[in-house]
Amino acid sequence: MALYSAAAAVLEGLERGEGGIKSLVYSSRFPVLVYDLLFGKGLKCGGRWKVLARRHRARLEAELARLKVQQKVSRNEDLLAPAQAASPGASQVPRYVRVNTLKTCVDDVIDFFKRQGYSYLGKATSVEELRALSGKKFLLDLHLPELLVFPPQTDLHDNLLYTSGHIILQDKASCLPAFLLAPTAGSHVIDACAAPGNKTSHLAAILKNKGQIFAFDVDTKRLATMNTMLMRAGVTGFQLAQQDFLTVDPGDPRYSKVTYILLDPSCSGSGMVTRGPREEAAPSAERLQALAGFQRKVLSHALSFPALRRLVYSTCSLHREENEDVVHAVLQEHGSAFRLVNTFPSWPCRGLATFLGAESCLRASPADTLTHGFFVAVLERCGEEAAAPSSLPVAAEENPQHGETREPGAAPKKRKRKKKRVKE
Repeated sequence: MALYSAAAAVLEGLERGEGGIKSLVYSSRFPVLVYDLLFGKGLKCGGRWKVLARRHRARLEAELARLKVQQKVSRNEDLLAPAQAASPGASQVPRYVRVNTLKTCVDDVIDFFKRQGYSYLGKATSVEELRALSGKKFLLDLHLPELLVFPPQTDLHDNLLYTSGHIILQDKASCLPAFLLAPTAGSHVIDACAAPGNKTSHLAAILKNKGQIFAFDVDTKRLATMNTMLMRAGVTGFQLAQQDFLTVDPGDPRYSKVTYILLDPSCSGSGMVTRGPREEAAPSAERLQALAGFQRKVLSHALSFPALRRLVYSTCSLHREENEDVVHAVLQEHGSAFRLVNTFPSWPCRGLATFLGAESCLRASPADTLTHGFFVAVLERCGEEAAAPSSLPVAAEENPQHGETREPGAAPKKRKRKKKRVKE
């Protein structure tokens, strides 16, 4: 199993590769292909996958050699050493599945999985219920109304619902930014650092494809992959631009109606739970300061859009320098123009008490919330009517739905079927 993870790590190192290698990197089958090629008894598949893997064999072998140098081992088998195990928390984070409401509904997806032999246990009431999941059982998340939760080992990459865009495999913490931004249907929204696009597709679902999303990223290939994913998810009304968000003119008439911005900038990634054999070194103080400087700059730039009413700032970092410190510095810079929103009061982990009001921010971690490490802050313009009231997450919790009051294992209540159905 560790060598299988090593195969995934090999291709991770080639994520920005040229040509057909991208097809391998973003295929759900890539660890198997690389394992067979580098560690196993040769490729068992045929067709274009075999051709692509063989064409890039030299690059894959070079990446494997680089990985062994990085891990200070000489043999492939040495990648099995305990020191190269997955990071703490990797084995306990569940498989989260966001239902894509642009194509289907939660009830139909639940019924689909039940027909595939899964047992639906209703809506979770605690994190401990999520922690106890095993086998072919799943729950509705206790916080997010369109998120299903499966045991950590569940692999759904080849499931029809995933390949057809009816479900999105997205960590729970990563679902928080769009959920808390909560743009109203018909709004104009900017996704400032958009690729790979899961948050963009989530925004479109919340908007019900009514409105306009402007998505920016500097990497052409990542945008191309993102475009494919958004089309598969049934997203319309979006414009992708290969552009550094810092170069986007807030005074451009195209963005005069932008009232919501989702900002998830580059960060240290220290909160990401790795399932592979690699362990990244902690960023240096100089690296953190450089990242924080960029994050302050891009957050301040986002707040300069004239019609902006609500913004979500998020990172997958655990470091205060990239999180509370950035928000505090930018709020001081903008005086009384914007305020932090104390949103989602039932969320258990709050911001570090580094400044007055920091508890309004949210944090997430494998130990406390069974997610990747994450940070989210919601900012609103002062003196304006709040865009999509910040009590929305609370309302979502208070409204019984999808088996909230059922006993575990009880069958879902019958509901009127929608026209959008998923066929096996």
